[in-house]
Amino acid sequence: MSEDQARRVRVWDPALRFFHWALAALVVTTWMLGKFGPNVMTLHFWFGYAIIALLLFRLVWGLVGPRSARFSSFVRGPAAVLGYVRHLGRREPSHWPGHNPLGALSVIAMLAALAWQVGTGLISDPDDFINVGPLADKVGSETAGDAVGWHHWGATAILILVLLHVAVILFYRVWKNEDLVGPMLTGWKWVRKR
Repeated sequence: MSEDQARRVRVWDPALRFFHWALAALVVTTWMLGKFGPNVMTLHFWFGYAIIALLLFRLVWGLVGPRSARFSSFVRGPAAVLGYVRHLGRREPSHWPGHNPLGALSVIAMLAALAWQVGTGLISDPDDFINVGPLADKVGSETAGDAVGWHHWGATAILILVLLHVAVILFYRVWKNEDLVGPMLTGWKWVRKR
């Protein structure tokens, strides 16, 4: 699709862009602290709390924020996803306004994985008497112990989702000649004319 068939519009609002980059930084840092950090996970915990705050913001913003941030504007059914996938291999930009139907699934998957991760982190008890989640005493000891494994599994799932996210961004840049990073920095994106 040529630029005469698309127009440049502001798609991503400043709050959503801040959320995206703050979440990216916190997820990477928290993941690295969890894998390679100190034995006392104080920073990991605090960054996890910040992720909770960002997830709560995104939930609210997905309901009352600008149109492109609202879940109702980008979450589509299977037919829309399959229709989009059918044309995914074309070597042309999609110029989709906001999240495309496939990208919407990615957003939901990442938010769900992060909700799982903070939930299991809050109730984890690794039996080291130091790195106990603040809500571990609210669940049974078996559940708190199992949550440690669930939390490790969640970290792997998040790593896979992040790597897939980066791979898709590269695919769009190289194959479809569409920049997805610039719009998340500036808010402006080329979208299909209606």
